[in-house]
Amino acid sequence: MAVKDWITEYKLNLPESLFSVQVLLIAFGALITVPILTGMDPAVALLAAGAATLIFHGFTKRRIPVFLASSFAYTAPILAATQTWGLGATLGGLVAAGLVYTGIGGIIYWKGRNFIPSLFPPIVIGPIIMVIGLMLVPVAVSMALGKSNPAHLIPDKIGLLIAAITLAVTIVMLLLARGFLKLIPIIGGIVAGYLVSIPFGIIDFSIVSSAPWFAVPEFVFPQFNIHAVVFLVPAVVVPAIAHFGDILAIGEITGKDYLREPGIHRTLLGNGAANTVAACIGGPPVRIYAEVSGAMAVFKNWNPAIMVWAAILAMALAFVGKLSAIIQTIPDPVSGGILILFFGALVVAGINCLLQVQSKLMAFRNLLIVVIILVTGIGGITFSAGAFTLKGVALATLIGVILNRILPDDMTDAS
Repeated sequence: MAVKDWITEYKLNLPESLFSVQVLLIAFGALITVPILTGMDPAVALLAAGAATLIFHGFTKRRIPVFLASSFAYTAPILAATQTWGLGATLGGLVAAGLVYTGIGGIIYWKGRNFIPSLFPPIVIGPIIMVIGLMLVPVAVSMALGKSNPAHLIPDKIGLLIAAITLAVTIVMLLLARGFLKLIPIIGGIVAGYLVSIPFGIIDFSIVSSAPWFAVPEFVFPQFNIHAVVFLVPAVVVPAIAHFGDILAIGEITGKDYLREPGIHRTLLGNGAANTVAACIGGPPVRIYAEVSGAMAVFKNWNPAIMVWAAILAMALAFVGKLSAIIQTIPDPVSGGILILFFGALVVAGINCLLQVQSKLMAFRNLLIVVIILVTGIGGITFSAGAFTLKGVALATLIGVILNRILPDDMTDAS
């Protein structure tokens, strides 16, 4: 693509430019939490998130408005592998896992992808999207109450006050603000929550003072150990299954069928390639961020270019120590107040999808599918076989697809 064409395609207006900044702010907290938990460099995770997002957009013809960043699904395997074989060998295993993830997309393309959309009618898509939102809401509430970081607990009342002010300012700006302020409700809410947090002494400014203005991320490169590879490759199954739910959620929010175009094989290829590249520079595997999807549902702006610029900003921020440190000081209740709104929006998107079924929703077959997906996804049900574990969105998606295929259409209500 010529530079002139690239500029034309990715040119943003002012609201979209500001939204790209807000996208990164929304994703930042979770993005750096995974590397902190697993002993990786948060700056590398930032760089990897930006690169991963650009890679994904390249594979998917720049048609899907998503932002990819650190995946929590791999946290436990990474910790176990690092303690046993070291970080270098763990990264080698993650490179192999990323290649397997990519291979899943290749197999779907090779065998044909036309059957995939038939697996996900609204009666399956709706509750899966609801599961994504409902599973994340407790995370947002925990952040709002200051309970998400055991090393830095915040009293309930203080956390709730900060979260409530953050959420209230965001909502007021969304509904009532005019002019420039109408364009930055997330930034406005974060600034309000941040200022309220300062008198309570819960912000550690020493992080900012000790951070350099310019810093090169601490890259770690993979080493290949067959034992680490064998241990980590099976971990790709759960994220790959959950990937279907993420793509379905984005499609429902934007009103497009991404399973068909650009195709689920391309999204899997893109996510797998992104994981491989992230591991090659010492970053964690990545996933589509549902919190960003929730923000899109609220703002109703689906321009993929917004995510491209958010990715470029993330990559630049990886080298700016001071600015990155300032964002790291944002208290959890501030982020939690914002995320409550966006995760709730995902639940509403799932309900809206179920409305397509309308009068058929209470038919026994459909009722059964919805109930089992919801209970499986948010009830904590886990399926384990040796070291392999399936739960949450991945298990709910798999069970929903199976039920939709095996239950006969002519099932009648027992009543």
